[in-house]
Amino acid sequence: MNESPRVCLLNQEAVERALSRMARELLEKNGGPANLVLMGIHRRGVQLADRLKAEIEKTEANEIPSGSLDITFYRDDLMTIGPRPVIGESELPPAGIDDTAVVIVDDVLHTGRTARAAMNELMDWGRPSRILLCVLVDRGGREVPIQPDVVGKVQEDLPNAHVEVLVPELDGELGAYLLRNPEDAK
Repeated sequence: MNESPRVCLLNQEAVERALSRMARELLEKNGGPANLVLMGIHRRGVQLADRLKAEIEKTEANEIPSGSLDITFYRDDLMTIGPRPVIGESELPPAGIDDTAVVIVDDVLHTGRTARAAMNELMDWGRPSRILLCVLVDRGGREVPIQPDVVGKVQEDLPNAHVEVLVPELDGELGAYLLRNPEDAK
């Protein structure tokens, strides 16, 4: 009997619990909400950052500045993704990022190259006092020496597998799935 090539890692309730815990961890690591800025990486990191922001603002009296990062031009594989890459817009908080604790938020951390590109882009905009990396799923398999500071779930790197995070704004549901190559599920 064949297994389904799609395995649920985190259902909606598990994602919500993970984000609630992650928000508390970010506050602990920063010593509270002061000077905290959330920057979500396009695409799904932006929606996760919005959820973390709402979670923090629910428990703290402070409004947390936030923005978004489109790392397309900072990728080290730009030439391999085709002649017409999809370009989004990066958005800084109105006060900027100098002397702030910037939290880069992404859906999945794998090789570390996306996080490296996000840090390069941030440094072109200013000089944060600190950068933290916050990811919903850490699947291992680093190619560069980058580790997350706050993680929702650790999933061991599996060859021929992919981790997909879904958000309601783009996908109609909230969850995280492991997608296996159908040949490996036999």
